[in-house]
Amino acid sequence: MSNASFYHDGSRKLQHQFDTRRLADRLEEHLVRDRIQPSQQQFIEGLDMFFLATADAQGQPNCSYKAGARGFVRVVDVHTIAFPIYDGNGMYLSAGNALVNAQVGLLFIDFEQQKRLRLNGLASITPHDDLLPAYPEAQFVMRVTVTQIFPNCPRYIHKLQRVQDSPFVPREGVPTPVPGWKSDPRWCDALPTHDPARHDKDEPTGSG
Repeated sequence: MSNASFYHDGSRKLQHQFDTRRLADRLEEHLVRDRIQPSQQQFIEGLDMFFLATADAQGQPNCSYKAGARGFVRVVDVHTIAFPIYDGNGMYLSAGNALVNAQVGLLFIDFEQQKRLRLNGLASITPHDDLLPAYPEAQFVMRVTVTQIFPNCPRYIHKLQRVQDSPFVPREGVPTPVPGWKSDPRWCDALPTHDPARHDKDEPTGSG
């Protein structure tokens, strides 16, 4: 990869200001790749959450938290990852952005082991993706073709400990509870006609 493809004028301006260009170029040379390494595949597929950054056609950004069962992000090949899009609030901010601007950024963090990995790429959504049956209750699958992948310094990652898995993550053979917010009278009558909340009168409380 060339410096021109990874750093832009804004990055270069600050690198010159703080005398970090030599370091930045060295880090790119040794760490930035356009394909997933075996250790990176193991890291990605061992996680159950990540952060997804997207932008619309005008460049307005959006950042989203995505989660599922451990391993819900799959490394399809050295250039491609895939993950499910589950039922949310129906706004489709991230997925909608990807349809008009394919450039996305993903941040994978393990808060217990204090490690992180960044992945930039081009997102695509294909109806009836071959992986869809592998994800119970997923609405569709998003794939990302890797353009840049690299580790980040972990020193500022707070060490956290898992307390409880979300009961709302779809799992094979396990009924998924209906989130409590869907019973709110402000929007319960606006739910999609196929939404289980329209038919479930014994909803557990929860934030969704």
